[in-house]
Amino acid sequence: MNFALNTPVETTLGEQLLLLSLDDESGVEKQAANVSYAIAAASLVELALAGRVEVHDDQVTVRDAAPLGDPTLDAALADLSGDQKRKPRRTKEWIEHLKKGAVAGTTKSLVGKGLLREEKKKVLGLFPVRRYPEADGSVEAALRQRLDEVVMRGADPDERTASLVALLHGAKLHGLLYQKPQLATARTNMEKIAHGQWAGSAVRRAVKAAEDALTAIVVVTVVTTTVL
Repeated sequence: MNFALNTPVETTLGEQLLLLSLDDESGVEKQAANVSYAIAAASLVELALAGRVEVHDDQVTVRDAAPLGDPTLDAALADLSGDQKRKPRRTKEWIEHLKKGAVAGTTKSLVGKGLLREEKKKVLGLFPVRRYPEADGSVEAALRQRLDEVVMRGADPDERTASLVALLHGAKLHGLLYQKPQLATARTNMEKIAHGQWAGSAVRRAVKAAEDALTAIVVVTVVTTTVL
């Protein structure tokens, strides 16, 4: 069985992660720290899917520096390309580096596509904050349906869906999709999908490296937070 997303608005993996993480009404981001790393990792995966970068021995190198036409991805690619003369960085280092502008660029893109709207508020009447509630829920609804077909109903994932599942799994973001009592089953199924043979070796290497790096980052973040 194959299941493909068919929506009028195309979204990147990073945009899909952000849509899944935002509360539709309030615009508050759930698990913000993990999501920001996952969005940064999604940039590397997108570039690998497009044949722009590859990962060997956990080191990221640029194969083709031609822009893709997406501001966030092109900025990440330019950053990677400009770093080529230096010692190659490992996947985890790149994810930590790209995280700085990942959420802001992705949010701006979703507002531009009409999927989010920006609201400016003041907390306690003093501190200005920006929130991004949903403006058009059709894309997220179709995305959740596709993920549910793949994760819980056994549909065969395409490369992009499986890549998204791997990013969610690596960043421990299963709870963005499911709660108890489905959570344990979903976590097991997502792990199987993430490690399946659904793409060519180059893409699988990049996704596996991103997933492993996310897991390492999340573990360190949890340990640090617990100690503090």
